Amino acid sequence: HTVVQAKENVKPCGRLVRPVAPTRIPGRYLSHQEGLPKLPVPSLQQTCERYLATLEPIVDEEELSHTKELLAEFQKAGGVGERLQKGLERRARKTENWLSDWWLTTAYLDYRMPVVVHSSPGVVLPRLEFSDRQGQMRFAAKLIAGVLDFKTMIDNETLPVEYLGGKQLCMNQYYQVLSSCRVPGLKRDSVVNHAHRSRPPTHITVVHNFQFFVLDVYNSDGTPLTVDQLYMQLEKVWSSSLQTNKEPIGILTSNQRNSWGKAYNNLIKDKTNKDSVRAIQKSIFTVCLDAPMPCVSDELYHSRAAVQMLHGGGSRWNSGNRWFDKTLQFIIGEDGSCGLMYEHAPAEGPPIVSLIDHVVEYTKKSEMVRTPMVPLPMPQKLRFNITPEIKKDIEKAKQNMNIMVHDLDVKVIVFSHFGKNVPKTHKMSPDAFIQMGLQLAYYRMYQRCCATYESASLRMFKLGRTDTIRSCSIDSANFVKAMDDPAKQKIEKVTLLEKAVKAHRAYTDMAIHGQAIDRHLLGLKLQAIEDLTSMPEIFMDTSYAVANHYNLSTSQVPAKTDCVMCFGPVAPDGYGVCYNPMAEHINFAVSAFNSCNETNATHMAQRLEEALLDMRMLLESTPKAKL
Repeated sequence: HTVVQAKENVKPCGRLVRPVAPTRIPGRYLSHQEGLPKLPVPSLQQTCERYLATLEPIVDEEELSHTKELLAEFQKAGGVGERLQKGLERRARKTENWLSDWWLTTAYLDYRMPVVVHSSPGVVLPRLEFSDRQGQMRFAAKLIAGVLDFKTMIDNETLPVEYLGGKQLCMNQYYQVLSSCRVPGLKRDSVVNHAHRSRPPTHITVVHNFQFFVLDVYNSDGTPLTVDQLYMQLEKVWSSSLQTNKEPIGILTSNQRNSWGKAYNNLIKDKTNKDSVRAIQKSIFTVCLDAPMPCVSDELYHSRAAVQMLHGGGSRWNSGNRWFDKTLQFIIGEDGSCGLMYEHAPAEGPPIVSLIDHVVEYTKKSEMVRTPMVPLPMPQKLRFNITPEIKKDIEKAKQNMNIMVHDLDVKVIVFSHFGKNVPKTHKMSPDAFIQMGLQLAYYRMYQRCCATYESASLRMFKLGRTDTIRSCSIDSANFVKAMDDPAKQKIEKVTLLEKAVKAHRAYTDMAIHGQAIDRHLLGLKLQAIEDLTSMPEIFMDTSYAVANHYNLSTSQVPAKTDCVMCFGPVAPDGYGVCYNPMAEHINFAVSAFNSCNETNATHMAQRLEEALLDMRMLLESTPKAKL
């Protein structure tokens, strides 16, 4: 069970912390990549010591002393740990990045749960000012043009290189998100990327009323279509897909991966189907023109939009209007809802957010380009031959999707009281401050601390993805326990809060410099599997299972755009929490499963608001002594 548990929870919440916003200067991609350092392998002793420290607030004393014994055994000179560490160091010398291939397969491609809810994040963009198809098409045309504008920078390698704390960041992920797609397998999936082919794709896919179209977005001379041309093409797509009784072939992609792998092999036996699927996989990205969702109050709008971006609302609504394996899907509703979802295997949140920031700015500009008066070919509708067996697969996928939809509870809140401004006034890292708010909210709800995942970027290193910031620490536990203790003086609580924030900041720095513990422990475990030796006891230990059962899976995804990313929990009794801290407000998305009686997204969101306000009150009502 432990091994399965660990497999499930090694799934990344894969989002990213940016302690400071990267600055950009133009640069050439490949020469820049060559200069990046390789991901280090931390020392065994350091990781074992830090692992014990992270266990202290989340496991009982008996478990902890048992784990101490196992770690002492593991670290013995000439023992198992040393042998695995040497194996990892050898791997690091021989490869560009000792972790990246392992991480891609373990965290994503081997993971058999549906990508919907369990892996793919959604992003809710600000609501648009239209409520009809003309507005929807107009905006979709501008959005497509904006993405193509960003693509030009990728193609020409003129994308400005990002920096973090004065260090260049790896830009590889930007080259993975367009013209790529996940492909299901019976036991393991794969990712195809057509961007680097000798003849890269020149089309996108548009889906409306569950019907897929190939839309060429470049003229024969290689220039992108103008907004007006795109608008006319989208009108053609719309008017040739008015029937609403079509089989939602795309819903197959929402199924558990083994089931979809089986259905996929069956689907592509037919040549027409195979060609249609290939056209979707090769497309630069997908645009989903959604039917209106059920009306809700303004207060609930963001939460409703979040589920639309995460899963489409169920088979009666827009869940069939997707190809969930596609890396990038922009979603534009007739009712002004707008956002995207992305398949997580090729990239983390920040490159996606950079793309969003670019596209949103682009859509605000007025079009100055004169549209050539050339007749454009009709966008090609993709055909599918649906056998009784495929029909059965579709029905099963619909049922499973509707179960997921009913199980997911998402609450989006705009915390309007303050943003990054307040923590900064008190010389605290806004991210660390928010994370301590989460720790306090959780402790108040459950009277205990829990393993907490916050993703940290490893992009300072070549092909770097993420590691884990463990936000629950001895220092955070001391603070949350003291916060509501009437016997404690305010000044003492402030001191504990400051200490907890500093500890989080220090762990963040450690993580982004490749010195966190989680990927190293995973590497040692995978090295043992590769060496075909018996699994070391530390990985069969209850403490390891507890440490990898993330009741809080969190991510800061900062953006210039006033948007919020959202994702499902990674544990059945856990929460997914994503946030975008703006200058004077914070956008939060909190998710939980209805099937768990102990969790409630709305309650957690309320507790989080209260915690942040109480922390501000504590800081502002305590005279600033020399602490």
